[in-house]
Amino acid sequence: MRKLATYLVEDNPTIRDQLIDTLADLADVQCVGVADCEQAAIDWLHEHPDDWQLALVDLFLREGSGVGVVSALAQRRPQQQVAVISNYVSREVTERCLALGCNAVFDKSADIDGLVQFCQSLNRGASDA
Repeated sequence: MRKLATYLVEDNPTIRDQLIDTLADLADVQCVGVADCEQAAIDWLHEHPDDWQLALVDLFLREGSGVGVVSALAQRRPQQQVAVISNYVSREVTERCLALGCNAVFDKSADIDGLVQFCQSLNRGASDA
């Protein structure tokens, strides 16, 4: 099975490292790059359109916000997915992110299992294609 090429936008190095390790072990995710601020993430994702299948985006970043990253990815390839991960998930946050074009929203402190399942389903879909 091919690994899910994932770009991670997270400004906390400890959380970033834990997510990379957890998703690699449990969901066959390969981290292809990281950013800790909005503009660096947008630049990389736009400059490498063939190098990622999933962008995992935290809402609160060192500079800028994940909302800006999600908005910048509204025009992407159909097979590319964007998921928001945050400690501040509410119905309003989820609705706003989905309205901006993200595919899923996860509470990174309470729904890692859901995130793992989401990544696994994307990986299964990619291998079926």
